Formats: sequence, structure tokens, C-alpha cells
Amino acid sequence: MKRARIAWAGAVQQALESEGQLLITQGPHKGHRVGFDEVVWLPPLAPVPQARTVIALGLNYADHAKELAFKAPEEPLAFMKGEASLIGHKALTVRPKGVKYMHYECELAVVMGRTARRVKKADAYDFVAGYTVANDYAIRDYLENWYRPNLRVKNRDTCTPIGPWLVDAADVINPMALTLQTTVNGQITQSGSTADMIFDVPTLIEYFSSFMTLQPGDLILTGTPDGIVDCQPGDVIVTEIEGIGALSNTIVAQT
Repeated sequence: MKRARIAWAGAVQQALESEGQLLITQGPHKGHRVGFDEVVWLPPLAPVPQARTVIALGLNYADHAKELAFKAPEEPLAFMKGEASLIGHKALTVRPKGVKYMHYECELAVVMGRTARRVKKADAYDFVAGYTVANDYAIRDYLENWYRPNLRVKNRDTCTPIGPWLVDAADVINPMALTLQTTVNGQITQSGSTADMIFDVPTLIEYFSSFMTLQPGDLILTGTPDGIVDCQPGDVIVTEIEGIGALSNTIVAQT
């Protein structure tokens, strides 16, 4: 099942994908169908009572580590992101003034469904609510540490599009065998497979939950394969993951 969160008819709505349309599932408009282009897409994440934890992985694909001339890490290289960086499908990402290199990163995002503490790999999938697509932009001009980027590189407002769908975990037979692809203005610039992750989803959940509690709604962004290019204002970036969705995003100049 593909779930979406949208703004339509003056309110935030919960919806499902149904026969190429959005089916409203709650509130006074329940049962109404609307087209994909009639709504504003929001990050497909339900509100949570506490601050949402967003964990992102660096260098979790060996080919990307090689692309950046780094040795593959021996344990997960993680950094934290604020929820304010998240935007929805078809939203605009701002390229700061004077930046020389800003690139996309197509990533499988894991959405936690249960409180997880000291979870073993064999049980990890039981704690996953579903999956979505994330595009975790990086601004390399501000990079000081390739292994753990500072906030100006990876935690900027508008620089983490996510969506369009939250796909139920039960509908993803094997999250570790999904193709990833990025296009810039219709041209393929990145392709890979989640099978090439250095640390797979169960390993990441076991690792993080060994020293911190993961709550329902928390996110784990699992890294990107090689194939990064600089993105300019006006570029339309589509990050797509097999069975999860195609996330479209446009770069705009800072005003």
C-alpha cells in the first residue's frame, strides 16, 4: 500500500494511491479522489509526539566511497539531520548563493514503526513501518570532514526532499534488492542497487538501537551509490527506487 500526505482543500490530508489518483482516507473529504497535480505533496510521514530523529549514513556504498577516494568504512558512519530539512515531492530546493558544487543523493529511507531498543538483526524488519525515497542534497563547498559532514553540508532547509509515498514494509519483499536511479533533466546520471550497501537495513537497525532508542516515525537514510553531479537552478532531479516511487524536485536559486 502506498500512503501519501498532501495539502488539498485548505487542509492536510491522508491519502492512498488508487488507480493513478489519490484517494482521501480521513476527514470530511474521505473517499474523494484527486489527481496527482491537484495537490501539494508533503513528506509522507505522520506527525510524532516527540522530536523526530533523522539519521543519515555516509559512504554506505563501496562504489561511492571509491568515487570520493575513500576506503570503505568498517562501521556505519552516521550523522543527524533536523526535520526542518524535509520537504515533499515536487517541492523546491534552494541552492545557496555562491555555491560551487551541490549534488543529489538518491537514498532508501527507512521509517520506523515500533520503539526499538537493543534489536537483533534477525528481528529488525519487525520494527519497520515502511520505506520512502529521500534525496539528501550535499553542498560540498562547506565540507570539512568527508566522514561526518557538518551541518552546512547536509542539514539545510529544503535540502532533503522525501516521498512521494510511504510504502508499507509488508509490500516490499526484499528492501535489499531494489534498483536506484537518478535523472537530471531527463538524463540518467546515477544508477545502483540497495544490494550494494555496505551495511544493510537490519545491520543499521541493530547498530543504532544498541546505543539509542529509535521511536515510531524516526528515519534512517541509508546512503547513496556513485554517480553524483553538480545541480544548477532550473534542474529537475528525479530520484527513483524500484517499487517505492519516483521523487521529483526542482533546484531554485537563493533570492
